[in-house]
Amino acid sequence: MFVTTRSLQRDPVINRIFDVLGSLNGDSTEATWVPPVDIFEDAEGLRIIAEVPGVKPEDVKISLEDNVLTIKGAKQQVAEERTERVHRYERTYGTFERSFTLPATVDASNIKASYEHGVLTVTLPKAEKAKPRQIEVEVASK
Repeated sequence: MFVTTRSLQRDPVINRIFDVLGSLNGDSTEATWVPPVDIFEDAEGLRIIAEVPGVKPEDVKISLEDNVLTIKGAKQQVAEERTERVHRYERTYGTFERSFTLPATVDASNIKASYEHGVLTVTLPKAEKAKPRQIEVEVASK
């Protein structure tokens, strides 16, 4: 069996566009990779779900300052003694950082985070005053 690899060189203009888009996204210029996230909202709050495969939970730091939630971490490359030739490295390693400006409706004191199978879920509950509520219509009697 033969393994062939192709080197795909990106146009320098395209590289600059990706650099600009990354900086507009609020990601740190020191980060070496950016984990993809999904953000959901329901009546109870917001959820930020980030894919961080291979990152140990103890290597993830979440902070909140001035209504900005920041998720930082590092994915360590395990040094292995290899007897075979390496043809290609495509997995990313190093530091990452994502920041999100939170709406005023978030109850910052009750933010929770969980990690399972390489997926980080940050739950941001809404403050009670921001949650929708039903108002009962009273029937006036004559």
